[in-house]
Amino acid sequence: MTATAETLDIAPEDRLRADLYNYLGLLLARPADQMLLDQTAGLAGDDSPMGQAINGLARVAKATKPKSAEREFNALFIGLGRGELLPYASYYLTGFLNEKPLAKLRQDMVAHQMARADNVFEPEDSMAALMEMMGGMIVGRFGQPAALDQQRTFFNNHIAPWATHFYTDLEAAKASVLYASVGAVGREFMAIEKEAFRLTAD
Repeated sequence: MTATAETLDIAPEDRLRADLYNYLGLLLARPADQMLLDQTAGLAGDDSPMGQAINGLARVAKATKPKSAEREFNALFIGLGRGELLPYASYYLTGFLNEKPLAKLRQDMVAHQMARADNVFEPEDSMAALMEMMGGMIVGRFGQPAALDQQRTFFNNHIAPWATHFYTDLEAAKASVLYASVGAVGREFMAIEKEAFRLTAD
């Protein structure tokens, strides 16, 4: 995060939103190490559906070792040739990789001053990358914090059309144990964001 973003006046609820987007992005980008598992095990939620999903994730993380998290991640997303799931917007929306959804995302990334890191070689329309992009837009990691209407447009264009489907698939995947709980948190969070953006659009 840039120094500018650290000193900007971001509302506490928006920082929490950004933190959750970034957290989901981190969990989906690479296998959870011991530090991330420990942090996850320390989470606590309330009695809401989202809170219950977080509590479930914390319980599973407490019982998960890094080696089993890595095996699960590889089975889900890498596999021999391909994993159980292909977590890309193009695939979910068209059935193929590197299609129109990716081209449209790349146009919007340029508009928001976002660029793929040099050491990243997978398509930018992965769910991990999109979660990171939303988190960064909220707090201004790519310049000024994105206005709510900009966030809404980006979410509706690139995340809303397939996120619930993906997170539901992640919950139900044969290889999912830890990531079934990640899917539950993601699904609940996407429902909250979708409704919040719908209400603020009126």
